[in-house]
Amino acid sequence: MPNPFPGMNPYLENSDFWPEVHSRLIVAIADALVPQLVPKYRVAIEKRIYQIKGEQSLLVGIPDVSIQRNATPRNLSTSNVAVAARTTAPLKVRLPMFDEVREGYLEIIDIASKEVVTVIEVLSPANKRPGQGRTMYEEKRDKVFASRSHLLEIDLLRIYEPLPVLGNDIDGSYRILVSRADCRPTADLYLFNLPDAIPAFPLPLRGGDAEPMVDLQGLLNTVYDRAGYDFTIDYSCDTVPPLSESDAAWADALLRERGLKG
Repeated sequence: MPNPFPGMNPYLENSDFWPEVHSRLIVAIADALVPQLVPKYRVAIEKRIYQIKGEQSLLVGIPDVSIQRNATPRNLSTSNVAVAARTTAPLKVRLPMFDEVREGYLEIIDIASKEVVTVIEVLSPANKRPGQGRTMYEEKRDKVFASRSHLLEIDLLRIYEPLPVLGNDIDGSYRILVSRADCRPTADLYLFNLPDAIPAFPLPLRGGDAEPMVDLQGLLNTVYDRAGYDFTIDYSCDTVPPLSESDAAWADALLRERGLKG
């Protein structure tokens, strides 16, 4: 069965699926663009690898069991350190582990000049979650804004605050930003919600070159089919992250109409 949603499928935002969806979508976009861009441009799949500490961890962790102070310390004159009672079980603590983040993105490169003409980003939770990951992505984003490269930023995740733009007071669950280097600080922002089809948008290139339209909806549907998500997604469960009350009611009616929810 094809993607039952007319636009973004919110079940794909679940962390069990999204890393794979992200990788497959990057490759699908690249494969779709190559025939339209050769021989002048090359579509390169690049990858960022960096480490961030677990966003919720503390330096020494928080124990699940508190240390009990011995009522009769062995030597009060030489030590003021709390002594755990003999019957205290091992403590469960959390350590400040580093998470390795691998993020794929695309670069459209002018073959003759070797210059990066356009950067295409499909956002991951690490790019949006408050903390080091978001800070690092925003720094990279600012560098692109300060360069002569265009930026195409695709946000298909409802979780966390969207990346900042100015002059927009319209809410949208999902967004696509097309920032042309020669038009900054002005950019085109495509906003859409769960019941909407994902809008097609142009890929900015060098001035005078024909700009192909990116059919992201078609590409997402292809990814859904080829990955067999219709066999692995349980539509009787709620989405993660949860939908708003109105979106949940709309999605429930849609899934019942299509026989995917009892």
